[in-house]
Amino acid sequence: MKVGILDSTLREGEQTPGVVFTVEQRVEIAKTLSQLGVSMIEAGHPAVSPDIYEGIKRIIKLKKEGEITSEILGHSRAVKKDIETVAEIEADRIAIFYGISDIHLKAKTKNTREEALQIIAEMISYAKSHGLKIRFTAEDATRADLQYLVEVIKTARDAGADRIGIADTVGILYPQKTRELFSYLTQQVPEVEYDIHAHNDLGLAVANSLAAVEGGATIIHTTVNGLGERVGITPLQTVAAALKYHFNIDVVKLELLPKISSLVEKYSGIPTPPNFPITGDYAFIHKAGIHVQGILNDPRSYEFMPPETFGRTRDYVIDKYTGKHALKDRFERLGVNLTEEELEQVLAKIKSNPSVRFYRDVDLLEIAEDVTGKILKPRPPEKIEGIISIKCDSNIYTTAVTRRLSVIQGVKEVMEISGDYDIIAKIEAKDTTELNTIVENIRSVKGVASTLTSLVLKKM
Repeated sequence: MKVGILDSTLREGEQTPGVVFTVEQRVEIAKTLSQLGVSMIEAGHPAVSPDIYEGIKRIIKLKKEGEITSEILGHSRAVKKDIETVAEIEADRIAIFYGISDIHLKAKTKNTREEALQIIAEMISYAKSHGLKIRFTAEDATRADLQYLVEVIKTARDAGADRIGIADTVGILYPQKTRELFSYLTQQVPEVEYDIHAHNDLGLAVANSLAAVEGGATIIHTTVNGLGERVGITPLQTVAAALKYHFNIDVVKLELLPKISSLVEKYSGIPTPPNFPITGDYAFIHKAGIHVQGILNDPRSYEFMPPETFGRTRDYVIDKYTGKHALKDRFERLGVNLTEEELEQVLAKIKSNPSVRFYRDVDLLEIAEDVTGKILKPRPPEKIEGIISIKCDSNIYTTAVTRRLSVIQGVKEVMEISGDYDIIAKIEAKDTTELNTIVENIRSVKGVASTLTSLVLKKM
């Protein structure tokens, strides 16, 4: 099975309401997508605005310099001016689109089917004459007459397009129909390769993209975090994980998905829901007691793939659903050993407060302190305490410096250590004035080359 990812975050993704990328942001997103390993980057529609033009131009420059390795596409209407603009910036490929459903022909372009075929053939030939590789996208293909769609694809192929994009523009496909459609098209017109551009209006974009691949599509269009018109298109993170799980195909470096997701979240201003697949905050966090017991014994019981595959880690929340296994594990991770009886008492207190959404570690320690009568959680020191890391001159005897430091008032403990520093001194002062005095006294000791002061914020 042959399949790759075309990411359209910089084109389709910027069509999300409220999203605008600066030139610098476009370049950074493109570089990160290339590092991720996507096959193609749809860098935008250069005729839309000067900033998009400049952003694509800079991305193509980086491609020529070898810093970006993905194929770079420029988007284009089926008009000569757009085609000339894409040719001018020297994109690797032009992506020409034209609405071919009767709805689009009547409501948008006001052309007959025959007139549309003539325009498609003419504009693809014009792009070919400029030396461009061409993908033709049949917009609203999934609502077009099937035999007319075949005629459109043959026209585009004969005019010079080597890739055909099938756009489910309003997201009305379902997997079986998608698989059948692509199987049929690849049989009827086999001399081209096919892309699937699946919108997510019915929440089926990932499923339809996988079905299209089963039917013969070789490129899936995605956006990071599923951005795009209305509710967006196929999310990159989800479909990449699904391809790995179901077909053992690595279309991107999965461990870098959190990086690109966070970057696009930051620049788009669209927060990713915590329950978003793969990169959402809750993707590998468990709650119910039976679930947590399962993952503590064998993570496969409630995880389809290890979170480390995606650069993530697993965790679980503590609340009224929590069982004793989870509670015991959490306290052990906090370095606190409780008896079975004490665990039962802590658990009873947790379950007696059902309105609490989740318990933080500090909350758990407070409950455990109440149950055991012991001090278990860190508290601010009553006086100013600090750790002074000391580097000695290279020609000095370290033990001699250690002895001199040990007699300074306010120095409570001195240790010789290995590493970047030679000595650590623990100090205690009643106020900042006394703290400064102690530090200056340490610095004045013969043989002390430099110091680094760290204040103790909390301690057990």
